[in-house]
Amino acid sequence: MWEALALLGATVVISLSGVMMPGPVTAGAIAKGAEDKKAGIKIALGHALIEFPIIALVAVGLTFIASWEAKAVIGVVGGILLIYLGIQLFRPIDEEEKRFPYKPTMVGVITSAANPYFFIWWATVGAALITRALEYGVLFLVVFAIVHWSCDLMWDSFLTLSSHSTLDYWHKHRRKVFAACGAIMLIFGVWFIVSPFI
Repeated sequence: MWEALALLGATVVISLSGVMMPGPVTAGAIAKGAEDKKAGIKIALGHALIEFPIIALVAVGLTFIASWEAKAVIGVVGGILLIYLGIQLFRPIDEEEKRFPYKPTMVGVITSAANPYFFIWWATVGAALITRALEYGVLFLVVFAIVHWSCDLMWDSFLTLSSHSTLDYWHKHRRKVFAACGAIMLIFGVWFIVSPFI
């Protein structure tokens, strides 16, 4: 019970670290937020249209390869990617904000599907989380997916609300937020690499 709750807690932290990584969805949320303060909800829904099928596909594949060897490989590869992404969050970020000519839901779909790192994340870091979630059954996997998506929803909503209110506030605080997430990603990256062997 406590291990399952700990996994959900780790899911929130790791998910937020991935969700808050600058990328197409971030740019789309900022751009659409200037027009619509509720755009984050719609973008998160569009993101879910791509993400939930990926979670299901990864889960189906993992049910056939849920061996220690597979967990070790996924853990090491996912951990390395987490460390890499964590380091990236400490680097200066120069974002060029662009407006998207699509509705927010479609922006969520397009920016998710067009981002190769999104798929890499689910094939490595996400797969490691799914492997652990499946140890508690399919129903727990559904809970895991909802918890992860809730992180998308909260962050996208925060971005659009911040963008709608004032871009100056966002630019003032984003580096601190990214640095904190970078540190968290580094910690969990090391944990993913080490955990299969202890």
